[in-house]
Amino acid sequence: MTGKAMRLPIYQVDAFTDRVFAGNPAAVVPLESWLPDAQLLAIAAENNLAETAFFIRNGEGGGEEFELRWFTPAVEVDLCGHATLATAFVISTILEPGRERMDFATRQAGTLTVTRDGDRYTLDFPNRPAKPAERVDPNLLAALGGPAPAAVLSGRDYLVVYESADAVRALAPDMALLAKLDLFAVCVTAPGEGGVDFVSRLFAPAQGIPEDPVTGSTHCMLTPYWAERLGKTVLTARQVSARGGDLLCELAGDRVKIGGQAVLYLEGSILV
Repeated sequence: MTGKAMRLPIYQVDAFTDRVFAGNPAAVVPLESWLPDAQLLAIAAENNLAETAFFIRNGEGGGEEFELRWFTPAVEVDLCGHATLATAFVISTILEPGRERMDFATRQAGTLTVTRDGDRYTLDFPNRPAKPAERVDPNLLAALGGPAPAAVLSGRDYLVVYESADAVRALAPDMALLAKLDLFAVCVTAPGEGGVDFVSRLFAPAQGIPEDPVTGSTHCMLTPYWAERLGKTVLTARQVSARGGDLLCELAGDRVKIGGQAVLYLEGSILV
């Protein structure tokens, strides 16, 4: 290393859960100004979490007070729910305790608003409905294994629908084959049980995330699908990964509202 290292604060937050070691862990790094993209990606790769969120205060005096970006260990992504929740948690509980609303300018997903009511956060995200897939990558079903799905739709990700939650839990995909698919990720879903409207899992090995524990962004696609299928606009969801997580989803026109909790796991600093 040459020159003096820069010290940056870092927080690790478990999102979409009310306890540590569950939900989806995200790193949050506040910045004074943007670092080079290669350095942001290197930090995310070093953290080796599904997502690292970076944010700055918007110096242009616009309606969005913060600018927000998200990186997996491999790529920058267009939208991330759990790391947005984690960022809002850090701002409203540590940096500005008691703050109840945060508006984030993003590069590809427009303005995202997060509101806080006690220990619950609600994300206002774009509605991204999937459509029946006109073309399905021939490796998709072979990579997933398991029973034949009831339906295959596509948006940013494949949406593969199964008949039962047990079928979704039992999947053991071939990650090397999944990584060769032609869309960003694969979301599998089925009707829920025990008071849960639907369950899901999300695989994105090509993006450096074999299985994402809890995925806010894919609920922009899941919510309109299940709202139409079940005939209701407010739904309870559970992502049935090993860590697991719970979300409260609402279809609101061209927006999807995603609610959840978060808890701080780690607070420290990094040297770059």
